[in-house]
Amino acid sequence: MNYRFFDYKYNIPGFESDLFSTYHIIYIILGYISCVLIACFLNKVNHKKISIFLKVLSIAAVIFEISKISWESYYDITTGRGFNAGGILPLYTCSLFIYCVILAAWTKGKVKDVALSYLGTVGLIAGAIGVVYCNGLNWYPFWTFGAFYSLFFHYAMLATGVFLLANGYKKLEWIDILKSWIPIVILSIISIPVNYKLGSDYMQVYDATGVPVLHDLGIKMGEIGIRPLFTAMMMLMYLPLSGIVVCGYKGIMFIISKCKKNEKCEE
Repeated sequence: MNYRFFDYKYNIPGFESDLFSTYHIIYIILGYISCVLIACFLNKVNHKKISIFLKVLSIAAVIFEISKISWESYYDITTGRGFNAGGILPLYTCSLFIYCVILAAWTKGKVKDVALSYLGTVGLIAGAIGVVYCNGLNWYPFWTFGAFYSLFFHYAMLATGVFLLANGYKKLEWIDILKSWIPIVILSIISIPVNYKLGSDYMQVYDATGVPVLHDLGIKMGEIGIRPLFTAMMMLMYLPLSGIVVCGYKGIMFIISKCKKNEKCEE
């Protein structure tokens, strides 16, 4: 191993990708199994304890994010690249996990409910996708801080969403598809102008960097001058992603209710 845990991506010679490596596949399997176990065995946690969990998680997420930005910025600045405003700011869709955990932990009423809608829908499915297709492993070997940050962050998104839904801390309804879109629209008010100013791809609404097929489409639409249409299309795609989770949740709850009715009939 010719690198250290805290080495920066440009200081790791000969590295290509650890995406779908043996370690990554083991991580995927263990990650999904653990979420099933959470749903099966941690589904009756007191809601006051869940509130405490969210508070602790919100503090940890902020500290972790600041540490990551500081670590990466140190290397960028000291190596003469300068501050990476086009790639390091917390303006990604997954960054909403941090903001929504904070709101879910420390607010009440409609604001809290909207934050929980995001965590239980888009946050959950984005985490599920990120666990499998962890883009950070294209930049960092599995046993490094850069990879660990991405692996932990996406798993936390998935596991938190499962935990909240399994305990009924958030009960999804069809309206949550729209509620979950509210944080996305709010963040886009900042991220979209930054993208068009810097040519960055926050929220993947500029050219969908790293997304198969959509990335090529984004580049082509940009070349013919209709990038804003691509941006609008990508923004709208968050709605069906949320809808997939709500449909899955409704289906699972229907099966559970049927099983309970059958058990009562047998008694």
